[in-house]
Amino acid sequence: ASGGYYVASAADRILANPGTITGSIGVIMQIPNFSELLQKVGIRSVVIKSGAYKDLASATRELTPDERRILQSVLDDVHDQFIQAVANSRRLERRRVEQLADGRIFSGRQAQELGLVDELGNLQDALVRAGALAGIPGRPAATQIEKRRFSLLRLLTGWQLNEPWGLPATGPSLTLAYLFYLQ
Repeated sequence: ASGGYYVASAADRILANPGTITGSIGVIMQIPNFSELLQKVGIRSVVIKSGAYKDLASATRELTPDERRILQSVLDDVHDQFIQAVANSRRLERRRVEQLADGRIFSGRQAQELGLVDELGNLQDALVRAGALAGIPGRPAATQIEKRRFSLLRLLTGWQLNEPWGLPATGPSLTLAYLFYLQ
């Protein structure tokens, strides 16, 4: 809900299903720590890095207090940006958005009452509205892209991140791969 609402908040108008999960204005970062599990199965990670923080948020060790401060600072800044973006685009007082920006969710109907969305409807209503804005007569056709199933192997080799929507990468893309060895 959070990222979707952040993106949607920049729109001129927001249409939401009455029962949709809306809002979740906030920022979260979860960092798994697999160090004990890896130790139990005999897997060690070797890190060669160019700077003290290059392996920040590694899943193979605990965060240091300094790393926690760095990450909290980034999250606080992004949260502030999120609040300001919603306040500006929805024409709401910043103080009002701050009261709502604790990560809680709202139904579409609640979000409309709070001024977070403009109107209620369904996907077909949104397509008709978007088509009218684009000057498309009648009921516009929509194509749905088939979603690929999650694959741990693809994630570890980088393909899951390169193709998050099942589309091939068309340019430079993020690749995340960890190499482990057994001892």
